[in-house]
Amino acid sequence: MDPVLAVIVVAGVVLLAAILGAVWRATSGRARKADGESFAPGELPGLAGFAPGATLVQFSTEFCATCPGTRRYLQQVAGERGGVVHHDVDLTHRPELAKRLRILQTPTVFVLDRGGRLVSRFGGAPRRDELAAVLDRLVPAPEWNL
Repeated sequence: MDPVLAVIVVAGVVLLAAILGAVWRATSGRARKADGESFAPGELPGLAGFAPGATLVQFSTEFCATCPGTRRYLQQVAGERGGVVHHDVDLTHRPELAKRLRILQTPTVFVLDRGGRLVSRFGGAPRRDELAAVLDRLVPAPEWNL
C-alpha cells in the first residue's frame, strides 16, 4: 500500500472517531422530552409508589462504571429537595425490561411526576443544570435565606 494513502486512511478513521465521540459527548446526559408514558405503582421493579414531587428512577447494571457516581449524585439531589426520591433498578438480569423501555445505555434516568408519568429521560449521567431545570418544573428548589 502506498504510504501516503495509508496516512490518509488512518487520518480519516481518526477524524471519524473524533466526530462520533464529540456527537456522543454532546448528547450524553441531556434531558430528552419524554412521550408521556405512565407507569403504575409496582410496574417498575421495587417501586411501590411515587414521590409527591418527582421520582428519579436510575437504570443501572453491575458493569456500569459511571452508575455509582450517578447514584450518589441522585441520592444527594433527592435529599436536598423535599418531595423527591431516588430509586435504582438493576437491569443486569432484566434485558426484557431494558428492551421494553428502550434503554440503550446505563445509567439511564427517568424523571416521573407524582402520578407516575414520564416527564423526562436522560441517557447517561444527567447534567446538573438540565436535571435541575426538569425538577424545578415539578418541585421548586429550596430557597436559602442566608
